[in-house]
Parts: sequence; structure tokens; C-alpha cells
Amino acid sequence: MARSQSGKAASASHRLAALMIGCALIGGATAVSAATATSTFQSRIVIQSQCLVAVASTLDFGTANLLLANVDQTTTFNVQCTNTTTYNIGLDAGTTSGGTVATRKMISAASATVDYQMFSDSGRTVNWGNTVPTDTVSGTGTGSAISYTVYGRVPPQVTPAPNTYTDLVTITVTY
Repeated sequence: MARSQSGKAASASHRLAALMIGCALIGGATAVSAATATSTFQSRIVIQSQCLVAVASTLDFGTANLLLANVDQTTTFNVQCTNTTTYNIGLDAGTTSGGTVATRKMISAASATVDYQMFSDSGRTVNWGNTVPTDTVSGTGTGSAISYTVYGRVPPQVTPAPNTYTDLVTITVTY
């Protein structure tokens, strides 16, 4: 019986040793047989020329009495175009009948009008219209928003009846 116990112990030892050797071989075989494969792929985007116009604030000439002298005010808007995109900014004649890009008209609910002008320079000498490249403002995109100022003027004129006068001008960016 002692021999039998001793044989069982020896057999268990051999099995444990065989198991340890097998694990070592498997672990070693995994490390030895590790391999990699690689490839590449391309990343791509196509950027097209584009321009956006940010909403302008109101060109508000405030409250006036008699229109005996110039009433000057400004407003700004932003243009954002892709980098290196050239463009021209035009301002149309507005929606009031009889207005032109040289002399726009604001109208009241009673259909009376007030003349006004828009310029691209602070001296108010360069009319801002919408004929490329005659009376538009040109620029080149940077990819960031660029601010533009509209210099408005209500010149002296026969003062119409008290009321609120408005017009709607469209900004067009041609690129």
C-alpha cells in the first residue's frame, strides 16, 4: 500500500511537471509566433469656396426733428469666406420703390419717404452699391469672420410727416 501511495504521488508529480512544461511551451510558442500585418489608408476632405454673411444690426438713424443737416450713423456685419477666396460685397437699392443704390428711400406706413445713402468709407464719399467691381467692396477670405462697416447718411431734405421710416437692404457676397 505504501508503494501504491508512493506511485500515486510520483504519478501526480509527473503530471504536474508535464503540465508546467506544457504551459511553458505554449507561452513560449505564443511569444515566438506573434506577428503583425500593416496597411495604410488615406484621410481626405475637399474644401470648396464658400462665403457666409452674418446678420447685420439695424442702421438706426435714431430720432430726428427737421432734416436740416446730415444725420450720420453706422452699422456692421461680418463676412466669413474660406481662406484665399476672393469676393465682392454689394448692397442693393433696398425694397422701397424709387430707391437706387445712390439714393435709397425709407418709407412710412403713410407711404411718405426719407432719402438716405450708404458708403463704404468713413468720409462718406464712396457710394456702396451692388455692381461688381464698380461700387462694391472687395476682399479675400481668411477662413475667419471679417467685420465691415456701413456708413449711413440721411442728407438734408424736406422733412416729411412724423412717423417711423424703414427700408430693407440686401447684402450680396459674390465669390
